[in-house]
Amino acid sequence: MRLLSLTARMAAYAEQTGEVVVGLVTISHPSLDTPLRFSSDPTTRLSTDPLLYGTASRGNPYNFLPMSIALPEDSDDTPPATKLVIDNVARDMIPTIRSVSTPGQVTTEFVLASSPDTVEATWPNFDLVNSTYDSGQVTCDLTVDAMATEPFPYGTFTPAQFPGLFG
Repeated sequence: MRLLSLTARMAAYAEQTGEVVVGLVTISHPSLDTPLRFSSDPTTRLSTDPLLYGTASRGNPYNFLPMSIALPEDSDDTPPATKLVIDNVARDMIPTIRSVSTPGQVTTEFVLASSPDTVEATWPNFDLVNSTYDSGQVTCDLTVDAMATEPFPYGTFTPAQFPGLFG
């Protein structure tokens, strides 16, 4: 269960609202000098030269890129997985994607445009396991390390697995 602020709950239950839910995505990798930060909303003007819009949250600028984020399922049977689709408006993304050979870490957060420093929900430490791209969009498959969902202890001494012990 996620605890949302009163403002977020009122906006979610309202028939009409002026609140805007903003998705913030942070992609980090050892080969990157600084993490890539993207926002789903052009909340404010971040700079004039070059002209950039986005969201400033907790002292970090998140550049606006049109994107969609599928939330991970809450299932005990499978590791959490999600999909991130970013419109390919920044042509420098493709060389960056091609240069990385190991999974990057992705954190997805949701804030309100009226209070961007208050994180309403977060999904940290997803591995970017696959990315495909074309001239229109970049699609990233995100998952949590499957080892986190493996049963413990792995082996149990049962008649089916160790019949010699029970003979």
